[in-house]
Amino acid sequence: MHVLTGERSTGLRNLALMSAVFSALALAGCQTAPTGNLNNIDVAQGSSENISSLSSVIDRNPNDPEGYNVRGSAYGRGGKYQQALKDFNTAVQLKPDFYQAYSNRALIYRFLGDQTAALNDYNKAIQINPSYDAAYIGRGNLYRKAGRTQDAFNDFQKAIQLDTTDARAYHNRGLIYQSQGQHKYAIEDFSTAISLAPDASEPYNGRGLSYLALNQEDNAFADFNMAIKLDAKNAEAWANQALIYERRGDKAKAAKSYREAVRLSPTYQPAKDGLARVS
Repeated sequence: MHVLTGERSTGLRNLALMSAVFSALALAGCQTAPTGNLNNIDVAQGSSENISSLSSVIDRNPNDPEGYNVRGSAYGRGGKYQQALKDFNTAVQLKPDFYQAYSNRALIYRFLGDQTAALNDYNKAIQINPSYDAAYIGRGNLYRKAGRTQDAFNDFQKAIQLDTTDARAYHNRGLIYQSQGQHKYAIEDFSTAISLAPDASEPYNGRGLSYLALNQEDNAFADFNMAIKLDAKNAEAWANQALIYERRGDKAKAAKSYREAVRLSPTYQPAKDGLARVS
């Protein structure tokens, strides 16, 4: 990824170390930021009550592919991936040009670790409907995690050119800009993502990192705080907030935030390293 620079002197003993620490935090943010997976969707939609209602609809209309697509999505939101896969299989059998079901099934394949099958389904959805933004975003996520950065960028760009209102396209393109050190463009994309999904924590965390890279510490701090306010379980945001405290020489508050990050994510090395420095 990238080495972010631009920190000003805050009285810390080793600015070179802090630059390396910040790079590690930013790297972790680029790698782990959510990309519109099922855990961003209301879990209640995958509840047993909702599944039962959807099953009743299917019982009354067993040849309606839409019913299986909707129930498959609900199963996926509830973490029942095999049941979801079965429903999407039925949906595309009943309607071979059901591009939404192919795209939905691709996401399930991603969760199950079958990236090849996921890519095939995204390609199929796009082949059927070249204007389907969700498939470009999903495939772009697949490419990004596989290290195919340019292919990922092209897919996010395509979705944006299609006038998508899906915040993931801007958020993920912002992550790519950020990884290339193009922080002004990244900030623009994170800001658009925030406007489209104001309750999402991750774009604030991402934008905060780019603000910090441009030495806009107050803006960065505000974004990390907002990320935590929106999602108190965001370990990266807690670690990034701690870094600001550390840069400002407030070791007590830094330790408290690093400690919370470690509690939320015990294997998150930047938080562990930060806590060791300020304790």
